[in-house]
Amino acid sequence: MIDVIIDGLIDTLKIVPYLFIAFLLLEYIEHKISNKDKKILSKNNKFGPLLGSLLGGLPQCGFSAIGANLYSRRVITVGTLIAIFLSTSDEMLPIMISQSVPLIEILKIIGIKVLVGIIFGYIIDLLLNGRKELKPSEIHKMCDEEHCHCEKDGILKSSIKHTINIVLFILIVNIGINILIFFIGEKTLSNFLNQGSVLSYFVSSLIGLIPNCASSVIITQVYLLKLISFGTLLSGLLTGSGVGILLLFKTNNNIKDNIRIVLTIYLIGVLIGALADLII
Repeated sequence: MIDVIIDGLIDTLKIVPYLFIAFLLLEYIEHKISNKDKKILSKNNKFGPLLGSLLGGLPQCGFSAIGANLYSRRVITVGTLIAIFLSTSDEMLPIMISQSVPLIEILKIIGIKVLVGIIFGYIIDLLLNGRKELKPSEIHKMCDEEHCHCEKDGILKSSIKHTINIVLFILIVNIGINILIFFIGEKTLSNFLNQGSVLSYFVSSLIGLIPNCASSVIITQVYLLKLISFGTLLSGLLTGSGVGILLLFKTNNNIKDNIRIVLTIYLIGVLIGALADLII
């Protein structure tokens, strides 16, 4: 149980720098950029899904946390956010490297995730005409809710306060999830994955949605043991975005919007996983 708590603490500490950067950026936008510039920033986001997916493909899960924060304040479009979530990589890379998986296979997985993120990011923005304007009052609204007096404290101090508030929330949830997985057992989750049927894509995508590094660890390990297909692996890795989804529910007050985003990611994971096994 001590290891479970320590793992939760480590998982949370990994994203602290990214959260701080996100809040620092948001504070700067709110306090230093004019309303006219804010509209330009949010409307001229043609390269959002491309850049978001490329950044998400880097071997870490911090950009999903940044993406959730930026989307909650409407700095980026929903397509860009989903592109980041789909391409995000966390524990898959170090596990595969430690198991001497050929570099070409690792790059293939990351490349597919990034490509899927780009394609669906643009499709979603096109369907939704996804150029939501930045809401100038959002940061101040959050300040009022957290009683942090951003104007008085300044950009740096208020960014630190926002980061601490979010980190404490994530830490509690992370430890709770780790305890739940501890009692359920990783072997039980692995058995759910090893279905050998269409159901495996749905189960893998569902496990990937767990806002914790444990999900990608389980999915990757089961794949390396050759118990699941390449497509089933993709299903789980596409939906696995670290704490990004958890942070989205914490920072974005529109619950229906959050649920739509999660369902979209889930269905994309299932679809791409099934297609991958048919094509590759």
